[in-house]
Amino acid sequence: MADTVEITDSNFQEEVLNSDIPVLIDFWADWCQPCKMIAPVVQQIADEYEGKIKVGKLDVDSNGQTSLDYNIRGIPALLIFNDGKPVDQIVGAVPKSVIQKKIDDALSG
Repeated sequence: MADTVEITDSNFQEEVLNSDIPVLIDFWADWCQPCKMIAPVVQQIADEYEGKIKVGKLDVDSNGQTSLDYNIRGIPALLIFNDGKPVDQIVGAVPKSVIQKKIDDALSG
């Protein structure tokens, strides 16, 4: 089982912007029910795309600066980064197929 990486304000540069593979970040909070609903899907994505993308989780309550920097207004929000730049965003609890399509597009683009 692939581990998700805990992304914080302090390791964001290293883990996301300097990553040599695309990164999917799950912006979430402990009190957010839809975040809890999507969490198992995010874990499945981490397992299925292991080695192709890095999957990280960022707690918006503990890491407000990064959330502000990327204009996160609603959670769960999934951001896909490639070459240190955000290339796609998904807001809300969506089906796994939607996330997979966006990741596949980012990997092929």
